[in-house]
Amino acid sequence: MSNKLNNIPHRRYNILTGEWILVSPHRTKRPWQGKTEKNFPEARPPYNASCYLCPGNTRASGETNPQYTEPYSFVNDFSALLPDTPREELRNGLLKAEAEKGICKVVCFSPNHSLTLPLMERGEIAKVVKMWKKEFRELGSRDNINYVQIFENKGEAMGCSNPHPHGQIWSQSSIPTEIKKKSHHFKEYWQKNKRSILSDYLTQELEINKRILSENEYFVTLVPYWAVWPYEAMIIPREQHQNINELSKDEEEAFADSIKRLTVMYDNLFETSFPYSSGIHQAPTDGTDYPEWHFHMSFYPPLLRSATVKKFMVGYEMFAGPQRDITAEMAAETLKQLPGQHYLKQ
Repeated sequence: MSNKLNNIPHRRYNILTGEWILVSPHRTKRPWQGKTEKNFPEARPPYNASCYLCPGNTRASGETNPQYTEPYSFVNDFSALLPDTPREELRNGLLKAEAEKGICKVVCFSPNHSLTLPLMERGEIAKVVKMWKKEFRELGSRDNINYVQIFENKGEAMGCSNPHPHGQIWSQSSIPTEIKKKSHHFKEYWQKNKRSILSDYLTQELEINKRILSENEYFVTLVPYWAVWPYEAMIIPREQHQNINELSKDEEEAFADSIKRLTVMYDNLFETSFPYSSGIHQAPTDGTDYPEWHFHMSFYPPLLRSATVKKFMVGYEMFAGPQRDITAEMAAETLKQLPGQHYLKQ
């Protein structure tokens, strides 16, 4: 049956959100066809005097960055959420609105302006993981913060306004829609089986071994069966942790190793600094116990056929539901065949 699915239109079910995706593999048997284009980006210096995120520089707000040598975080100068938002609520028939409090932070991954995660050493990425843990712990412990979203938008294609290696953390008083959907399915499965749905899914994926990209002692990286984006991937801890704060030192380093390996694959695919949005989904911080939760990190890259040809969610996807042509298995096979060393260092 699985072989037949590689030749016919079909739907795949996302066990974490309860949503379906349309897959149309008959439209293209290869990840890309016809012309491919290489991108030749301008090399960036280790330090840029006009960059708001480089060490020692003055940001748009007038604040000056310290001469940091390791990952550095600060409150976003243009935060989408504010901690002192007054309590307001609107209820007028079918119209509803309510004020939202929160704190948004920027995390500079490295003082080196020219680096991205795939170009950083594993030890340097492990320091970023430590910073994520610290921020999650501190923000999540606040009374009015009930969810902490760690994410990165890499590249201009994903709306990144500054090329300096950095990510963001948005923490807020309400629990976002995507987390509510996943919490529902995590809990539903836990109540029936007393096991994490993601743990059981990971066991099945390891047995099938068609979508696994890499693995180490503590983490597995794979293309999820229900992937929407062309080369979407997910990093899953083998141990069921509710959040990243539960990671040991060895697990921090293994997490960094998984991030490094995946992002190098991405850059090597079209020999370009591969754009993506990545994010860590973990249990809410509202004081409730979430034994069913199993944190994971997802990567949603838009490139489909070359360094400049992107996948846009338009037409059917905007009005009906997500759709893809290449199957998750095709994408995984393509990524697995790539060299383990970054193309700039080969």
